[in-house]
Amino acid sequence: MQKNSSLNTSDAALHAVDYWQILKNRYGIILLTFILVVLTAAVITYVMPKKYEATTVIQVNPLGSKNQVMGNTSSPLMTRQFFGTQFKIIESEENLKRAAERCQLPEKMGVTIDEAALVLKNGLSTRQERGTDMIEIALRMTKENREYVKPLTEAIAVAYSELRTNQEVKRREQTRYELEKKIQKQEDIVEDYRNRLLQFSTETGIIYFDRNNSGGTTDTVRRGLVVQEQLYDEAIKERDELELQVKNIIGLDDDSLISHVAGLNRPESAIVQRTWEQYLEEKRERSGMLAQGLGENHPQIKLLDARIKILREDLDTKVVKIRSLLKTLLNEAQAKVERLKESSESSQDEARATAADYTKFQTYVKEYEDELDALKTMKTGEVIENLQEGLSIDPIAFYDYPEEPEVADYVSPNWILNMALGSVAGLIFGVGIAFALELMDTSVKSLEDVERYLEVPVLAVIPKDVAVLHKQSTSSPDAEAYRILRTNIEFNRKNPDDNAITVVSGGAGEGKSTTLVNLAYICAQGGYSTLMIDADLRRPRLHTMFDIANSVGLTNYLTTDLQLEDVILQTSTENLYFMPSGILPADAAGILNSRRMSELIQDVKGRFDLVLIDSPPILGVSDASVLASEVDLTMIVVQHRKLPRNMLMRVKQAVENVGGTVLGVVLNNVDVRSDSQYQYYTSYYTYYSPSEQAAATKGQSGDAKPSDSEGLY
Repeated sequence: MQKNSSLNTSDAALHAVDYWQILKNRYGIILLTFILVVLTAAVITYVMPKKYEATTVIQVNPLGSKNQVMGNTSSPLMTRQFFGTQFKIIESEENLKRAAERCQLPEKMGVTIDEAALVLKNGLSTRQERGTDMIEIALRMTKENREYVKPLTEAIAVAYSELRTNQEVKRREQTRYELEKKIQKQEDIVEDYRNRLLQFSTETGIIYFDRNNSGGTTDTVRRGLVVQEQLYDEAIKERDELELQVKNIIGLDDDSLISHVAGLNRPESAIVQRTWEQYLEEKRERSGMLAQGLGENHPQIKLLDARIKILREDLDTKVVKIRSLLKTLLNEAQAKVERLKESSESSQDEARATAADYTKFQTYVKEYEDELDALKTMKTGEVIENLQEGLSIDPIAFYDYPEEPEVADYVSPNWILNMALGSVAGLIFGVGIAFALELMDTSVKSLEDVERYLEVPVLAVIPKDVAVLHKQSTSSPDAEAYRILRTNIEFNRKNPDDNAITVVSGGAGEGKSTTLVNLAYICAQGGYSTLMIDADLRRPRLHTMFDIANSVGLTNYLTTDLQLEDVILQTSTENLYFMPSGILPADAAGILNSRRMSELIQDVKGRFDLVLIDSPPILGVSDASVLASEVDLTMIVVQHRKLPRNMLMRVKQAVENVGGTVLGVVLNNVDVRSDSQYQYYTSYYTYYSPSEQAAATKGQSGDAKPSDSEGLY
């Protein structure tokens, strides 16, 4: 079971390895399929009715929509589904009936309106010009209706325009009606909100000002509170500054107090500042005079002392006044802060008392104004709709008018396209059939097939179209394949005395007779005394290859008292002898399965170095099985890509069932030019001159007629 699984896996791999090889091997099937499909395409194209086409190109203009009335001006052409919808409208039954009636097609063709619409539908096609808002309308009709193509194409476009025009008129009427109803309803809503707002304003005393006017009770109250807060903050700030100034002058000595007061940022401090600076200047001048050597009693010194004293007394007096003034101002600022605090608290209490009414009032105002805005939007839409009704409706514009086709200007069938498609289809079908046949083909394709299924060696690979060697030049490259076969026979024989070999095949036409003759010729050239026995008593062929009469031979020897010398003939080749089949008997198997035949084989084995016996196909008659049981070894000839694998196994089994020994297999008639896996088996071809090979006379490579190609690998 495991062995079968391995075989199947290898088999699958073999079919998938070399696709190019399959194409080369099956090129005949591919070519035949290609020709048949192309011819079929040509015949179908020839018998197809001729059709004529007229085209027109129109630009589709956007029309109004309900969304535009509500302020959305986006064009309906921007939607993805727009052109698909227009194609459906153009191809609709209603549009086609309009076009048929416009051109009086039912009367001209003698059909009903529904049938006329169906004719148009079958020949109509539409498409959008890429990147534009244009639609191409194409109509195809048969040769009998060629004269109607042009007017019908134009009529389809005009009918489409009429349909869109009617739709736009209905849309406008419906939109106006719905808009008037909505405006009336919205006016009632606005009036209700306005009455509620005015009633609440009367009850609370809050005056409503529309959004275009400034002011109002609420704004006045709000601004009053803000001003009150600002005055209170300024009073606190002024009070704090005075407290700081008073605090800073407490505990200062006279000079420091005077200097501090002079530096205050107050109007009174400017006078003190000037007096203080003058006082300091007089003191610096007195110090300078003393430094110059003037005494205390000098008149100028005494004059300065008097002036300094007066300035000092003046400064003391002014500082006392400023100190008193600051205290007074501080008391007044504190009183002002208290008053503003009481006023601010009173205003805030009043504002909090009206906060609930104010909030509710603002809600009423917002609701009223929102509904009023909606009403204005609707009225604007009504104005736009009124303007649109005054405009003309142009749903389409012609950019390319249809033309009447000439008799020779048919568009279908398209010979070039059909033949191209037929060629492609033929090639695809041909390749597909080739691969299908390859997958279904169970014939022997490679050496691996033989060795895997029969478990015997491949003794030689014989190229396709090999001639009969004794009729060729001795330097023919075909001979090298048989030299390889001769060598492999020598090395694969376990016993050198096993020199009687029968050559069998599964069926007729596999080349066993040619293989035997060429092998015998090569062995004779190599110095072996070789005897060929034609034991194919059904269809003997060896005598024809040597142009020898078949009147006396094996059957005469087996049925009479003739001697071997009477039936064995010397050929024109040294060391090569031949025993013809003789007269064909009625019971071939019975003659071969006789004691005299066994004695014959034993006798010739002693006389010749190699005895090669030709036999009929082993699966067709029992003759070959009888011979396989009598000889030492059996060599199976298998034609490449002919015998199924299961039949090959039956050949080996038939030999073994009668006690025969399979020496090996000769893979015959291999096309080594296309089968690249065999090229390395025939590299010897390059050592021979092609001109010599071409000059040789070709024979047949098997019982069946070979192909005309040369065999090289």
